Amino acid sequence: MLLLDTALVAYTVLVLLVQGLAIWLAYAMPHLRPGEPPEPAEGPAVRVVIAARDEGESIGPCLDDLRAQRYRPIEIVVVDGGSKDDTVTEAQRRPGVTVRSEPPLPAGWVGKNWACHVGAQGSTAPFLLFLDADVRCAPGAVGAAIGWAERDGADLVTLAPRIETVGFWERVVLPFYTQMVLTYFRAPRVNRPGSRAAMANGQFLLVRRSAYEALGGHAAIAPLVLEDVALARRFRAAGRPMRVGWAPETLTTRMYRDRHEMFEGLLKNVHDTEFRAARQLGFLGALLAFFLLPLAILPLGLLYASPVAVACGAVLYVALFGKHAAFARGVGGRARDGLLFPVAVGFYLVLIASSLARGLRGRPLTWKGREYPLDPRAPAPPSP
Repeated sequence: MLLLDTALVAYTVLVLLVQGLAIWLAYAMPHLRPGEPPEPAEGPAVRVVIAARDEGESIGPCLDDLRAQRYRPIEIVVVDGGSKDDTVTEAQRRPGVTVRSEPPLPAGWVGKNWACHVGAQGSTAPFLLFLDADVRCAPGAVGAAIGWAERDGADLVTLAPRIETVGFWERVVLPFYTQMVLTYFRAPRVNRPGSRAAMANGQFLLVRRSAYEALGGHAAIAPLVLEDVALARRFRAAGRPMRVGWAPETLTTRMYRDRHEMFEGLLKNVHDTEFRAARQLGFLGALLAFFLLPLAILPLGLLYASPVAVACGAVLYVALFGKHAAFARGVGGRARDGLLFPVAVGFYLVLIASSLARGLRGRPLTWKGREYPLDPRAPAPPSP
């Protein structure tokens, strides 16, 4: 019994350390606040490239925000990937916005990578900003990012926006998703010289054009679905300085509109840049071991009248539910939604199990109406 109690206490401590890791990483994440430090009003030219496919609902407000930026000079290019809605019409209504039609998608290219590549071509601007159409920017967003890059000599600056959560599944799952990203990529460590950590957020990704072109740009990662991470890993491998930060007062986004879109979007993310069954099995085991199994200790302790199990279980209940409520509130959501974190864990278990099943069967990923092979070395199937 003593051995069992000792193992239980050790397991409790391990779970607490794992839970605390996400909090520590969130605390260590640089926070880019408006006007702190003051963003430059003008400086090196920047071309903003927006890869858009059926973004009619989002593209107009996004472009209005860009046109209201205080920073100058700035040029805006929208690359339309065969939208079937009014994306092109909305973009063309905005003066100063260049709209390009995406040429036919070549074999072996992911749609977004091709659009970003097309949008970057012909630019002489020292900076390129790849921006998602569903991101809303405060007037100082672009200037703040360029100012950070100039002050620190960074060749890549990427910012995480505040995620707007509207529906039930968004409110419950996306705060947990934020934790997973922070922990898996060790996000704040990207800013440390000599660190091996590498990540970027394709929603807002600023690069020096000279470094981007020297590393092959999006052409070098043409078949990779998780293009932002792949690009960041190339910058890291080349020893290029990078900066990652959180900008909730400067940037906001609503990532997904419904559960189906969220499942499809997160599914491509959990594959990483390519599918590995061992990694997915490790994810499944970690989710069970550190998020669901701890919740069974208190009921079992009460059932078998074990004081140690009851004490450990009670501590874990307070720690897990308190941590997730605080985290949900910290990323701009509601604390009570964090109390439903077991639902988010269940969603992720289904997500990763689906990823594993698809990978073992060789089924392609689907995103924005296009299919991509799990093996990035394989040729992509024809896309509409």
